[in-house]
Amino acid sequence: MTNTRNTLAGTPSLLRAINDRAALELLLANGPLSRTQIGTLTGLSKPTASQLFARLEAAGLVVPVGTSAGGPGPNAQLYQVNPAAGYVAGLDVTNTQIRLAVADITGATLAEHQVSTKGWPAAATIARVADAVAETVGLAGLPQGAVRDVVIGIGGALDPATGRLRYATHLPGWHSPRLVGELEATIGASVSIENDVNLAAIAEQAHGAAQGCEDFVTLWTGEGIGAAIVIAGRLHRGFHNGAGEVGYMPLPGAPIVHDVRRKNSGGFQQLAGAPAVLALARKHGLTAPTGALAVTEALETAGAGTEFLTELADRLAIGLASIVSVVDPEVVILTGAVPSAGGERLRALVQDALAELTITRPEVRSSTVPGSPVLHGALQRALATTRDTVFSTH
Repeated sequence: MTNTRNTLAGTPSLLRAINDRAALELLLANGPLSRTQIGTLTGLSKPTASQLFARLEAAGLVVPVGTSAGGPGPNAQLYQVNPAAGYVAGLDVTNTQIRLAVADITGATLAEHQVSTKGWPAAATIARVADAVAETVGLAGLPQGAVRDVVIGIGGALDPATGRLRYATHLPGWHSPRLVGELEATIGASVSIENDVNLAAIAEQAHGAAQGCEDFVTLWTGEGIGAAIVIAGRLHRGFHNGAGEVGYMPLPGAPIVHDVRRKNSGGFQQLAGAPAVLALARKHGLTAPTGALAVTEALETAGAGTEFLTELADRLAIGLASIVSVVDPEVVILTGAVPSAGGERLRALVQDALAELTITRPEVRSSTVPGSPVLHGALQRALATTRDTVFSTH
């Protein structure tokens, strides 16, 4: 039988926790606010808002930052979220380098760093990753151990049953069955590993081309091809964490791969991965050394350049049509080196080609996240985890 009296006794504490979290989120979204402003935004009385700020300041979650100006009466004390309440790190891992960043709990980036992974012995990978994190923490002016949560974006996904990294044969040194535990022990922080394209989608949702969208697909086209799917505002990972692994997706015009566990090529990757883009460029007489540079060259080349871009857009649309027909997203976002190089012209060609292949016609947008979308997404996810912990335990 439920103890009604105990349930009711917990209500004031629960309400305080809800009000505190709401106030902290408002401060993160709006910057410094006064007691009166928080009261107006939350509906709390001035005495309750004053108690709330006193509670949060005592917990080290907010700090006073001067006073408001311009009012008829005394200037009101302003508060902001305390940047020192928690720190996070994000990593964007590729087969040639790692980009790193450290941010405080407000989301302000304190330092960015980049290390080459060429020549790393596989057995030393975890130790060197920890060293790179430590270097970035130092660049941020923080003591070692200051970071609470680290999110690593990588071209693969953890198998939830085994803990091993899948879809990542191109990354030696990342395949221990105890990968997360070993990283946590070496780095000295909580570690999460997330698919890189999923993180790019998180970045687009937070402050990019997908803001306000509940259902969207992000297609990454660079060295490889991957997708991320967001449904009802939430990232869809799939039962095996493999949603969006579309590189071997069977498509018209590409060889069918009958054993994707072996090193081979086919499917969407064969149509629009980096080697395929470069081969297509050669077919049209373009000479740039990489797929992305070939797209740039095509934009400046009449005739053959236009033909190349049109055929590339058709190939991208063929793959997108299979995804769009199942998911029916509001928006498709193109990101990665190739779409970034192609800009508005390639986006428009993909939009037109996709409209010819599907009954539903989602808007195709280009990424608007600057720099590395994967790194931005890693920080965003790490911040969400740290805020959930810090804001709910004071």
